[in-house]
Amino acid sequence: MSIADATPSTRTKKTKLREESSPKALLRSTMDHPLFDYRLLIVVAAVLLCLGLLMVISSSSVIAAATYQDPYYFGKRQLIFAGIGLLGAFFLSRCSEKLVRYVAWPALFLAALLIVLTIFTPLGIDVAGNRNWMSFGPSWTQFQPSEFAKLAIIIWGANDLANKRRVLVDMRQWLTYLCATLLLVGLVLIQKDAGTAMVMAAIIIIVMVAVGAPWRLLAGFGISAVGAMAIMVLLEPYRMQRILAFLRPDSDPLGYNLQARRGIYALASGGWFGQGLGSSRQKWGLLTEAHTDYIFAIIGEELGLLGTLTVILLFLILTAVGLRIALKSKSLFSKYVAIGVVAWFAAQAFANIAVAIRLIPVLGIPLPMISYGGSSLMANLFALGLLAGCARREPHAAQVFLTRKAKPKVTTIVRAQA
Repeated sequence: MSIADATPSTRTKKTKLREESSPKALLRSTMDHPLFDYRLLIVVAAVLLCLGLLMVISSSSVIAAATYQDPYYFGKRQLIFAGIGLLGAFFLSRCSEKLVRYVAWPALFLAALLIVLTIFTPLGIDVAGNRNWMSFGPSWTQFQPSEFAKLAIIIWGANDLANKRRVLVDMRQWLTYLCATLLLVGLVLIQKDAGTAMVMAAIIIIVMVAVGAPWRLLAGFGISAVGAMAIMVLLEPYRMQRILAFLRPDSDPLGYNLQARRGIYALASGGWFGQGLGSSRQKWGLLTEAHTDYIFAIIGEELGLLGTLTVILLFLILTAVGLRIALKSKSLFSKYVAIGVVAWFAAQAFANIAVAIRLIPVLGIPLPMISYGGSSLMANLFALGLLAGCARREPHAAQVFLTRKAKPKVTTIVRAQA
């Protein structure tokens, strides 16, 4: 029977089947699945983590072999940090919202206490001019409290703002939030870690915009932030030198512009598909911090433009899925936590990549999930665990998990029948 001979109902059914099987319809049905956000978040996080472990091993092999006689020294340590971070992320993803909110104040106080101990006690140690590391003796006990302070800001801030949502039109209701979060930012500035302080300030500003802070408050906060940045630059001559070097790329090629130039060389020499994994030339003592601040340049050199675009795409997807989770969350706390985590990853990834491609002056900020660093990686994984927990608490996703939990196991049914 030809299509012309078919009845109208038959033609309608065929047209409907073709529409349902089209790529657009399949994509829509996939994205409408209750667990789509949760699963996509897990996949993106896993890809970023695996890529980061691979690139840490590759970019650090030369300096690790020269310093520790083991080319996999940094890679092994990063793998241990990843294991600890994954355990924490798994736990946080399954914590109830009530439990997470319960630790909001303790997390804030602990973050502030650790930073104060870093600044004013012998537990703090100086690294590259910044007193932002805490050590209890052996090297494996060293960590960076300011990385976990970002997490404290997100959890405590979400709890405070969720409790005051109906009265936030009054500027006075923002006083507690601003005093607590800016206290941590100020402590990080005392550590001379301007890069981390800027990321924390970006988290605060983005959350304020998303929650709907009065524009007068946002304007005042922005002016204050610019003033604080100007003071930081004036108090530390090397920051002014970095800005001048950024504005004059041809000046001081062996000084303040050396790292920026070599980073650009690494990216340019990679071409479309890179020189091959492990084939970087800049990591042979030319580009310092190749496995931390400038790992994006090594990705460009070894994996080419394809590799760098893949990294950018992964962070864009992570941002998009985080915003979907925030929009679909019924709980204000989960909504604000999701926004905070997205703000953290987006701001820090942008800053690191922008430094590597010379869009902004050097800041010394690691690339989330990819750069070497135990404190950074564990804090990142903990944050993703919180975001996964928000995804699990989406109304339809929560119903799926509740149904699975209530569904009796096959072994239980067999025993009952026996």
